[in-house]
Amino acid sequence: MLDKLEAIKDRFDQVAEELTRPEAMADMKRFSKLNKEYKDLDKIVQRYLVYKNLLGNQDEARQVLESEKDPDFREMAKVELDELAGKIEALEAEITELLIPKDPNDSKNAILEIRAGAGGDEASIFAGDLFRMYSRFAETQGWRFQVMDAMDGTSGGYKEITIEVSGEDVYGKMKYESGVHRVQRVPATETQGRIHTSAATVAVLPEMDEVEVEINMNDVRKDLFCSSGPGGQSVNTTYSAVRLTHIPSGIVVSMQDEKSQHKNFDKALKVLRSRLYERELERHNAEVGAARKAMVGSGDRSEKIRTYNYPQSRVTDHRIGLTVYNLPTVMDGDIGQFIEQLRVTENAERLKEGVGAE
Repeated sequence: MLDKLEAIKDRFDQVAEELTRPEAMADMKRFSKLNKEYKDLDKIVQRYLVYKNLLGNQDEARQVLESEKDPDFREMAKVELDELAGKIEALEAEITELLIPKDPNDSKNAILEIRAGAGGDEASIFAGDLFRMYSRFAETQGWRFQVMDAMDGTSGGYKEITIEVSGEDVYGKMKYESGVHRVQRVPATETQGRIHTSAATVAVLPEMDEVEVEINMNDVRKDLFCSSGPGGQSVNTTYSAVRLTHIPSGIVVSMQDEKSQHKNFDKALKVLRSRLYERELERHNAEVGAARKAMVGSGDRSEKIRTYNYPQSRVTDHRIGLTVYNLPTVMDGDIGQFIEQLRVTENAERLKEGVGAE
């Protein structure tokens, strides 16, 4: 592992030097790529330097134990060796995880889309519950959670809502939430006390910038219309709402949350860019085949990933078989346990792939 870490350190130094060159700074696309690589390598290099220092201390303690005659010094060396062994073992596990091939999008911000599925009004209400759950989780992470566009449900909640989530490693954590979320409970409108099953679909897209996904604006049709609220009533009389249609793919994005046409256009373009990337990623994953399907973070929107059962206060993640009986706290944003277990499972898959490749 030391040889691999030393090679990473050499590459880190090389990237640091390249970033200072005028030709790199003149090419925004190249500079952005180098800067991201620098940040990714920096996390490994900093742990490597600590690891290298601990190994040096371990060698010194062993030399003392071998050469020293004084029993007190020998005992001190033994204690130090025991402490160092624990620290080195923990750091080796941490570095091993850092060396697992990462999804290059993990550090990006995300576009979060929640849509009511089967279940009518109850599905819209549940979509609203999921929105609240994610907003609370974002608070605990110190992320910025900004609504980009929303269509209210007729009895509460949302038919669909789009949110921009900004912060550290947003996509890396939120990507596991993509899929179908199912709820089992007695709706407020149910007079017979029967349990209904409804669903909402969650999509988490990495937010892509212009240098990563280029859009030919000749392929995009831009339509303007008046913003509307619940029930279709007019909110304003100016054509501030924007609808973008990407003609080659057929993807349509509408944005009306802002009063400014320019701001709505920028938001719509941001979502379009992410959806185009997602479509290309899906095509690539289909070519990769079964290996990708084993990943818990596949992001398949048609896959039922989690069930929220209110009568039993039970939440089950079907991908990893994890069930907890604290539904109120989960709905209040405590989803970290699911994300952590999914991350560990995916890393184990990636580690096996890496070993297999070697």
